[in-house]
Amino acid sequence: MTPAAPAYRRLSVEERRSQLLEAALGLFAHRAPEEVSLDDVAEAAGVSRPLVYRYFPGGKQQLYEAALRSAADELRLCFDEPREGPLLPRLARALDRYLAFVDHHDAGFSALLQGGSVVETSRTTAIVDGVRRAAAEHILSHLRVSDPGLLLRMTVRMWITAVEAASLIWLDEEKQPPLDELRDWLVEQFLAVLTVTANRDPQTAALVRTMAEDV
Repeated sequence: MTPAAPAYRRLSVEERRSQLLEAALGLFAHRAPEEVSLDDVAEAAGVSRPLVYRYFPGGKQQLYEAALRSAADELRLCFDEPREGPLLPRLARALDRYLAFVDHHDAGFSALLQGGSVVETSRTTAIVDGVRRAAAEHILSHLRVSDPGLLLRMTVRMWITAVEAASLIWLDEEKQPPLDELRDWLVEQFLAVLTVTANRDPQTAALVRTMAEDV
C-alpha cells in the first residue's frame, strides 16, 4: 500500500499573520528596512506576494510597522525582571536580554534606532519612543520609587539613551568588547550617573544609600 501523504493543515488567520511577521523580522534583523521587499518576505515565508498583500494590504509600510511593534514588544519584555534581590544583578539580567536582542538583530536594530529609513513615519517613531518609556518605567519600578522627581527621571532616561548609543557603537566596532564586559560596564555606568545625581538630589541620594546597603 502507498503511504498516505501527510494531511495539509490550513493556517488560521493569526497563525498566517504570525508566520509572515516572523519572516519579516528575520529579514529586518540583518538588513535595513529599505533593503527588504515584499517579494523577499514572501519568499522567506514560502508564500506568494499576493498572500502577503492579503494580510498587509498597506504593503511594505504596514508590514514594517507590524514587525516593529512585534520587536518593540520583545524589547519591552527585556526589562520585565522579578522585583527580588539586589537591584544591580537584576539590571544585569535585563541587560543580558536587551543585548542579546541587539546581537541577534544587528542591522535591524541599527535601522530601528538610527531612523532615516524610507519607511520611518511618526508612527514608527512613536513605537520606538514607547520602548524607551517602557524601559524607564520598568527601571523606576525596580528602584521602588513611586513618585520619582525630575532629576531622577532625567537620570534614568539619560542612561537608557546611553545604553542605546553604546549598543549602536558596539555594532560599529564589530561587536567588541564581549557582551558580558559591555553589560558590566553599562551597569557600572548606571551606578555612576545615579551617584552624580545624588550630589544634587536628596531622593536619589537616599536611593544610592539603599542600594549600597543591598550589596
